[in-house]
Amino acid sequence: MIGDDEATATILNRLRRAHGQLAGVINMIEEGRECKDVVTQLAAVSSALDRAGFKIVATGLRECLAEEQNGGEKLNVEQLEKLFLALA
Repeated sequence: MIGDDEATATILNRLRRAHGQLAGVINMIEEGRECKDVVTQLAAVSSALDRAGFKIVATGLRECLAEEQNGGEKLNVEQLEKLFLALA
């Protein structure tokens, strides 16, 4: 699970927005729209996906710290770095 209900809703909202933007980019390409417009929208899709990914990692980090304080399983530094670098 990814965070609480609020975090999950935020992440899903961002992903749905990116999904809609990507559909828009596909339509723009099919319609032969200007390259500048397509690239601008594609950058928006990329940004939306990045923000969703960062929210997932940040939420996961918060949960890992909480679990560690409660004696649960924790991620080590290498695992956390790998998650962050996966989004870079």
